[in-house]
Parts: sequence; structure tokens; C-alpha cells
Amino acid sequence: MQDQHIASAFDRDLEAIQAQIMKMGGLVEASIREGSLSLDTRDEELAEKVRRADRVIDDLEEMINEEAARVIALRAPTARDLRLVLSVIKISANLERIGDYAKNMAKRTGVLSRMAPVDDSTSALRRMAREVEMMLKDALDAYIQRDAELAMDVINHDRDVDQMYNALFREFLTFMMEDPRNITACMHLHFIAKNIERMGDHVTSIAEQVVYLVTGEHPDEARPKADKTSVVAEDG
Repeated sequence: MQDQHIASAFDRDLEAIQAQIMKMGGLVEASIREGSLSLDTRDEELAEKVRRADRVIDDLEEMINEEAARVIALRAPTARDLRLVLSVIKISANLERIGDYAKNMAKRTGVLSRMAPVDDSTSALRRMAREVEMMLKDALDAYIQRDAELAMDVINHDRDVDQMYNALFREFLTFMMEDPRNITACMHLHFIAKNIERMGDHVTSIAEQVVYLVTGEHPDEARPKADKTSVVAEDG
């Protein structure tokens, strides 16, 4: 009876933590969407909203980590249950990083809004961000549903994001060579494109965690990468 009580208490604790994960995921999805929209429409007020939301995302990660540590200390979970709790910590860390990248995108809205537009680059970045947002939605659905197949679909879809990034990278180089006045704007746009590509990597890490959680094994093959550029551009 005591073991049953402990098990039900663990389940309640885990449900509460998972509810926080889904709340955090929803905020991150909104940040990706609104960050790219603020860039495309030059909406500095919306960009500021994204920056403020990042603080809430950071607070949620801290809360999830504290709750997970408390569950481990008080419930002494079995190996399988411990894997479940540790997956929550890893997923929240990935969500926090994605939120940071969305914030970085929004931070550049003000700078780029004062420069001449470079073709339809911001629209292309918005489409790329939309791909990542949909990947994240599927990854979180896979986590809740314990759906390893859906998680593998997310992992494979990351190649599409990498290809979009590569295409944009080549476009930015072309714009800079054609007109040196585009260099500064294109450098900012490239930072954003790379940040979105890194968002996709973190979403993929969440999906890989789901596969491990469901099967007890990491995906067999190394994750396919289609990013052929050698330039790494990230903001902290």
C-alpha cells in the first residue's frame, strides 16, 4: 500500500512538471512565431513582447529544474522513472535555448527596421522559423503521446531546415557581392538565419530525447545534417 501511495504521488508530481513543460513549450512556440513576425513586419513593439516573454521562459526552466530535483530527492524513482524525470530537465534546457534564439531574432528587429530591406529576406526567414515552430509542436506532441515514430519524423525534418539555411546563406553572399551597401544588413540577417537553424537543432534534441524515453535507446544513426557552411554565428 505504501509503494502504491509513493507511485501515485510520483505520478502527480510528474504530471505537474509535464504541465509546466507544455506551458513552456507553448511560450517558446509563440516566441518563434512572434519573433519572426516582428522581424518581417518591423514591429518593434512585438519584438519587445518577445524579449519580455524570454524572462518568463527562463523562470519556467528554473522552476522545472527545482521540481525535478525535488522529485528525485523525495520519491527515489526507479531507473525508468528516473529516465522520465531527467528527460524533463533536458527538454526544458532545450526549450530555454530555443527561447534565447527567438529573443535574439527579436533584438535585431530594431536594427534592421532602420535599414533598407534586402529583397524578401525577412519573409524567407519567417518561413524558415515557421518550419521550426511546426517541428517543435510535433516534438512536444510526440513527448506527450510517447510517440517515437513522430519524434523520428521531426529528426528527419531537420534536414529541410538546414537546406533552407544553406539557400539563404548563399543568397546573402550574393546580395553582399552585388552591392556592398547590403553587407551590414546581410550580416544581421545571417545571424538570424543561423539562430533559426540552431533552433531546429534543439528541437531535434527534444525529439531524440523522446525516442530515448520511449525505447530506452538513442536513435541508431547520427542525426543527418545538411548545413554545409563553415560559418557559425550565434548570439548568447
